[in-house]
Amino acid sequence: MGTSELTTIVRERYSEAARQAAAGSKASCCGTGTSCGADPITTNLYSGAESAAVPSLAMAASLGCGNPTALAELRPGETVLDLGSGGGIDVLLSARRVGSTGKAYGLDMTDAMLEIARENQARADVTNVEFLKGVIEAIPLPDESVDVIISNCVINLSGEKSKVLAEAWRVLRPGGRFAVSDVLTRGAIPAAVRESMALWTGCVAGALDQDVFLQMLTDVGFVDASIEPTREYCGSDAAQILEDAGLAGTIDPANIDGHVFSGFIRARKPEVA
Repeated sequence: MGTSELTTIVRERYSEAARQAAAGSKASCCGTGTSCGADPITTNLYSGAESAAVPSLAMAASLGCGNPTALAELRPGETVLDLGSGGGIDVLLSARRVGSTGKAYGLDMTDAMLEIARENQARADVTNVEFLKGVIEAIPLPDESVDVIISNCVINLSGEKSKVLAEAWRVLRPGGRFAVSDVLTRGAIPAAVRESMALWTGCVAGALDQDVFLQMLTDVGFVDASIEPTREYCGSDAAQILEDAGLAGTIDPANIDGHVFSGFIRARKPEVA
C-alpha cells in the first residue's frame, strides 16, 4: 500500500471518530468491534483533575494510548507542539502548563478533528493555543521554533516515520525535547497483523519495534533516547482485538501476548556545541 493511500484511510477513519465524538459518543480508533471501551492501553489515561480541566468534548474525542502531558517536563514560557492533536486534549492541558508566556500548537490533517479542537479551545477559553492543518511528515512551522514535541499514539499511523522524526528534529530548538506516547512492539509480530488496516488505524499494525524506534531517533541525531513501557496487551486482550479485526482463528493470540505495548518515548536534541 502506498503512503498516500494509507494517509487517506487514516484520515477517513479519524474523521469518522470525530463525527462519533461530535454526536455524543466516545470516539474510537480501534476498529469496529465493541471491545474498545475496555482496551487496556487506551482507557483511563487522564486523572479526574485533568478531565475536569478540559471540555467534555475533548475527552470524547481523545484517541490516545498514553498521557504525554503528565510525563513530559513542561515549563512556563515554553512552546509545545502536539503531532496529530485530534480533539485537542493534550494541547489544552499543555497550554495550561506552559502558561500565558508559553504557547501550544496542535497539528492535525483531519478537518473534522480540527473543528472539534477549535471548539474545545473556545469552550476552555484558552488563548495561548493554535491549531494547524497539515501532516506530521511536513510540519508547517519554521526551523528551531519549538521547545517540546509531544504526540499521543499518532506516529505509528504514519507510513513515513523517518520523515516524522526528521521533521521533529528540524523544528526543535537545540536542547529541545521529544516526549511522545505511542504503541510499540517487541519481538516478531504475525504478518497478518501488520497487513490489517483495521489494526493499523487501531494503532497496532503500524507500530514500530522498540529497538527500531530508538535506532531511528539516534540516526536522526537525537541523544538520550529511551522507552518507558506503560501498558501492554495480554493474550485475552489480543484475542478480542483480533476478533474485531476479522482475524479470529487465523492467529494465535499468544503470538501477540506481551509483544504489543504502549510506551513513553523520550529523546533530546543536543545543544549547539
